[in-house]
Parts: sequence; structure tokens; C-alpha cells
Amino acid sequence: MLLHTLYLIAIVAEAMSGALMGMRRGMDRFGLCLVGTVTALGGGTVRDVLLGHYPLAWISHPDYVLITITAAAAAAAGAKWLRNLQGLFVSVDAIGLIAFTIIGCDIAATVGVSPLIVALAGAITGVCGGMLRDLLCNEMPLVLRQDLYASIALAAAALYLGLQYLGVAQGPASLVVLVSGFTVRMLAVRFHWQLKVFTAADTGGAH
Repeated sequence: MLLHTLYLIAIVAEAMSGALMGMRRGMDRFGLCLVGTVTALGGGTVRDVLLGHYPLAWISHPDYVLITITAAAAAAAGAKWLRNLQGLFVSVDAIGLIAFTIIGCDIAATVGVSPLIVALAGAITGVCGGMLRDLLCNEMPLVLRQDLYASIALAAAALYLGLQYLGVAQGPASLVVLVSGFTVRMLAVRFHWQLKVFTAADTGGAH
């Protein structure tokens, strides 16, 4: 129940963030709704296609599509006001990243794949929506260039599986991973933690 509630909050926030980015790229309202929906539901879609898990989540639950379209349209209507809530979006995105990852792990586990694939499926669920958003907006995906993001999703997935392997029940394991993953993500944003960023100079391309 907690994860489902967080999931709904997260897809609303992700749809809004996608719409706001689309506005900065000069898209029309159809484009904003498309980017918003892809941002919110894209990670789960990529995961399900890779795992052969059908029907896709948003086909089984078409209300998710309506929720994300409504959220994207609302973001377009209230863009000036929403720009003042950037900090809130970052916090909700951090919660969504971990919630998506846990949900992705749970779904992958039902398919019967190895623990490594379960962890990767969880991370894909967490980060692929944002990657698709950035690609549609013709930008380098954020997860490949700034802060710790995809690596946090992978670590959260590994922790979740590790706790379950040690016999921790699904509910308590989810709560521990949510709290720890959210904390690390917010610290990464606050202190600009990131992996080494390579430049042309590192490859001998600058003279």
C-alpha cells in the first residue's frame, strides 16, 4: 500500500517534470503530455518489454495514463508557480527513484530471472523514464552526467535483495531501502556527489 501510494505520487511528479522540460524545448500541449507520460511510465515499460512481462503496467491500469496526462496538462497550466517548487520536485523524484526501483525488483522477481537481472530491472524502472525524457528533449541524459542517480538505484536494488536474502520481510526491507536510498540521493544532490566525469582531455582529444 505504501509503495503504491508513493508510486502514484512519483508518476504525477515525473509527468510534471517531463512537461516542464518539454515547455523549455518549445513543445505544444500534445508534446508536453507525451513527454510527461513517457517520463512517468517509460521506465516500467522498458522493464516489462525486456522481461517479456505482459500486459504492460499502463495497459493493465489505463488510469495511470490518465493520471500522467492530467498531471502534465496541470504542469503546463501552472508552470510559473511550479518553477518555485524545484526543491519539492527533487525530493519527490528521489522518493520515486527508490520506489520505482523496489517495484521493478518485485515485478522482475515474479518472472524467475537471476538476482542480477532483478537488480538491473529495478534500476531500469527507476532511471529509464528520465532517460527517455531527456532523449525526447534532445539533451544528454541526466543520469549519465550529473550527481549519483543510476548508481543509487543499483545500490538500492542490491540492498533490497540482500535484505530479503537475509530473511527480512518485504515490508520492512522496502522501508529500510526507501529511507536509506532517499537519504543518500538527497545528500548527493546537496553535496554534488558524482562519479568521475570524463572530458576530451582525458582521451587525448584536446590539444
